[in-house]
Amino acid sequence: MTALIVDDEPVARQVLRELLEEFREVEVIGEARSGPEALGQIGLLRPDVVFLDLEMPGVHGLSVVRSLRGPRQPLIFFVTAHQEHALEAFDAGVIDYLLKPVRRERLAAALDKARAQMAVTSPPLRKIVGKVGTDLYILDPAEVVAFQADGETVYILTMARRYKSPHSLKALESKLAGPRFRRIHRKTIINTEHILKISPLSSKRWLLKMSNGMEAVVSKRLAGVIREETSW
Repeated sequence: MTALIVDDEPVARQVLRELLEEFREVEVIGEARSGPEALGQIGLLRPDVVFLDLEMPGVHGLSVVRSLRGPRQPLIFFVTAHQEHALEAFDAGVIDYLLKPVRRERLAAALDKARAQMAVTSPPLRKIVGKVGTDLYILDPAEVVAFQADGETVYILTMARRYKSPHSLKALESKLAGPRFRRIHRKTIINTEHILKISPLSSKRWLLKMSNGMEAVVSKRLAGVIREETSW
């Protein structure tokens, strides 16, 4: 579950980030300091959930929610020190209303709500965000040859270049539509439509040659599964 934190106070963002990091299934992929910045980050990063401060200078949290457009929007949690806007918040479609300071057990209950709703409504990724330097690129899944992890960093490999991903392999795997994308080992997810050749290496291992020249070794069983799923 990927999360974006929106709050104009740096300390509040840090406290919530540290609390969320106690939950292994949650990955904080970004932070924003204002309503306009939040809308931009939501559009680019496509988080699963957003923890949104209600009272921010200039733009009210409710205005941010009402400005969201498109078929796939994140689940919104309001995080605030004030209770008086709870009814308006739920009318606007937020999933929960958390009062500051947020208690761990209250956050756990809120995340349970999000998991339950995502299990029913979560669609596969239609676009993938890649980063080069400070620039963000919107990629079509068909362009992606593979995702590879190098330590804590995940790279998106295409025919033309390599991008950094804001998501972990685990988060990507849960959103990528199969059988096009297959995780062939703990550090690599491949796009099976970019396989050029499958060659036997031994009685137990096969070599995949990808369209960008990348090579990957897989088990004989997995090579067979890939061939069956992609009708080779």
